[in-house]
Amino acid sequence: DLGDVTTFRMGPRRSFFVNHPEYIRDIFTTSAHRFVKGRALQRARTLLGNGLLTNEGESHLRQRRMIQPAFHRARIAEYARSMVDFAEDLSNSWQDGSVIDVDKEMMRLTLRIVAKTLFGADVTTEADEVGSAMTTLVEMFDYLLLPFSEWLEKLPLPHTRRLKKARGALDQIIFGFINARRAHGQDRGDLLSTLLAARDESDGSAMSDEQIRDEALTLFLAGHETTANALTWAWYLLSKNPEAETRLHEELDEVVRTGLSRTTTEHGPPKSGTQNSLRFDDLPQLRFTEAVIAESLRLFPPAWAIGRLSIAEHRFGSFEIPKGSLVLVSPFVTQRDPRFWDEPEVFKPERWVSVSVKEVSQQFKYLPFGGGVRRCIGESFAWTETNLVLATLARRWKLEMIPDQKIGLQPMITLRPKFGMRMRIRKRT
Repeated sequence: DLGDVTTFRMGPRRSFFVNHPEYIRDIFTTSAHRFVKGRALQRARTLLGNGLLTNEGESHLRQRRMIQPAFHRARIAEYARSMVDFAEDLSNSWQDGSVIDVDKEMMRLTLRIVAKTLFGADVTTEADEVGSAMTTLVEMFDYLLLPFSEWLEKLPLPHTRRLKKARGALDQIIFGFINARRAHGQDRGDLLSTLLAARDESDGSAMSDEQIRDEALTLFLAGHETTANALTWAWYLLSKNPEAETRLHEELDEVVRTGLSRTTTEHGPPKSGTQNSLRFDDLPQLRFTEAVIAESLRLFPPAWAIGRLSIAEHRFGSFEIPKGSLVLVSPFVTQRDPRFWDEPEVFKPERWVSVSVKEVSQQFKYLPFGGGVRRCIGESFAWTETNLVLATLARRWKLEMIPDQKIGLQPMITLRPKFGMRMRIRKRT
């Protein structure tokens, strides 16, 4: 109603909300040099240190170049094995008719996956402890945005003590991984090995343990929090749209039959009791599965808002943006704008069958992973994980909403379900 650029005040700072693909493209690409991360991510340094999410300028580009090899296709193909293995473990533990907290189940699952792929570690026994510490960091984020929070951090307040305890617990775990790996010095094919071996192409320098910690914690948090929320919303949307759910199951049945035929041809009849697990090579056949994830990310993007701080005067059309202004973009809003989307409030995975995610992303009307030089480095990892996990679980199970489950949004660092997501497990027949 208020147009493509809306201005308002947040405390003493003048702020602008921008909602047009051309202006968003300008922020992320053409004029990216005129903006830095907003106060939210600047304050996130208290939680995450100076990792990719909070770093700026040449330092950010240097770190991104050093980390990029960890997300090459060959590495992700290796990570895919762990994604499927842990999803199969969860699938085997489910019981027909039981009620589960889907959001918590997905958090535990993605935590196990990210710990294995990042650190080569199985945190099954510590999953609840680590998950609790991660949740505390997320919950404390709003506290860090309070006026004068820089000074409040120095006081022995309950919030401050919780924050320090959670951060200390995660530091102990991550530095433990780093120290153990340095002692053995072996490449275990995970991200930590890549970080330890990485060298700056300009001067040959390596990362310090503190920098590795910052990058690892950033990816640790981003790699399980966002993916778990994406999967939770996907389960919710499938439960509310039985036609899409049926089409998903039909695709999975066909891919499994094809895989079983392939395995039988290559290796003889499958052994009794073995499962024909999905593989990285099956992803091109999971077209509708990808469409379900893409549509879930459109309606409920985990990164629901993105902020930038202008370091120079700028213009969006006829709007003048003073230096020092906060500029906000919301994937949640833009991806539901009827100017850019047909039936924007409707869950329609089929809209992605005839158009590619890459094509729409380049139009800057679809940006669950941001855009430009700061586009999420783990995007290919996230697509692989969400597709393989959803497919692995949905091939055997369907989830139904329980009658008294309330649905609401909790926009924190990521977009969580406000009241959780309790659902009943039903075995597919």
